[in-house]
Amino acid sequence: IGGERANGTDYSNQFVQPVWRIVLWAIAYSCIVIVSVVGNVTVIWIIMAHKRMRTVTNYFLLNLAFAEVSMSVFNTVVNFTYAVHNEWYFGLGYCRFHNFFPIAAVFASIYSMTAIAVDRYMAIIHPLQQRMSATETKVTVGVIWILALLLAFPQYYYSTTFELPGRVVCDISWPEYRGFVPFMYYVCVAILIYFLPLLVMACAYLVVGLTLWASEIPGDSSDRYKEQLIAKRKVVKMMIVVVCTFAICWFPYHVYFLVFQFFPELFEETFIQQVYLAMMWLAMSSTMYNPIIYCCLNDRYTHTHTHTHTQSRISILETQSFRVFLPFSCNQTSLSKCFRVNAKLF
Repeated sequence: IGGERANGTDYSNQFVQPVWRIVLWAIAYSCIVIVSVVGNVTVIWIIMAHKRMRTVTNYFLLNLAFAEVSMSVFNTVVNFTYAVHNEWYFGLGYCRFHNFFPIAAVFASIYSMTAIAVDRYMAIIHPLQQRMSATETKVTVGVIWILALLLAFPQYYYSTTFELPGRVVCDISWPEYRGFVPFMYYVCVAILIYFLPLLVMACAYLVVGLTLWASEIPGDSSDRYKEQLIAKRKVVKMMIVVVCTFAICWFPYHVYFLVFQFFPELFEETFIQQVYLAMMWLAMSSTMYNPIIYCCLNDRYTHTHTHTHTQSRISILETQSFRVFLPFSCNQTSLSKCFRVNAKLF
């Protein structure tokens, strides 16, 4: 689209591809939607259906799942359709929403992960300090979404549709096209929803990891002590995998749009459509991996889903106000003992 506006005379649709290629891409994008919706709705259901799961960390996991399933439902199919046909079928209102919502959803996703990293840092490095209450966690989630909407608002405000000969396109009409304003905006977006939170999470998990793996298990320590330490390591491993997956999936996306600011002529080449489809598939696929990670790295995630209607115990790591899917449990009678063990770990 940028190439069309840059070239004031050529409005032809050069992004036409054979049917077989469209079918392959359609299958690939459909897999994202199906796996993301089923997986993230399951995560939301598990947390909401069990009162014991409604804890600080799980509220952030709930927000993360909500943001991801929303993006897969509202943007993945539309992104694919527009990228394949290079023609906008959905009207001005959805054009604005289409350019606005992904930034807000990604912001909510990555700052939910950042909040979890900070919570893990405080729980493990400073275990005696008071954790956030449920009310404070909900307020934090609300603030995350308010900031996300504010960051994405320029995309909504400047989005519009253009009528070209034979088709309509959806684009962003910046005050300075190819100028300072869009460049600075995309740089700020890349910093705020990618590089800055990843740096914070990297520092937090580095300190947490060094602390946990430096903690040796004494030969005469209790079974509960060993379980606590091993379980903390497992949950940190799981969250590191989640963060690394997000970073890998979204890195090409940010590179793509930053390159566009410096070399707009590249986006008039026909091969760029395949690059965009591959890059966008990778970015959108980030919405489907987390439930798979929870399932693979948490023995009790599948157990909880399978035995929802039974009286089986949901195994949870409970360190003061922290609970998350983990391969062991602290029941009510041993809860105070768990706290005492946790306090002695560091």
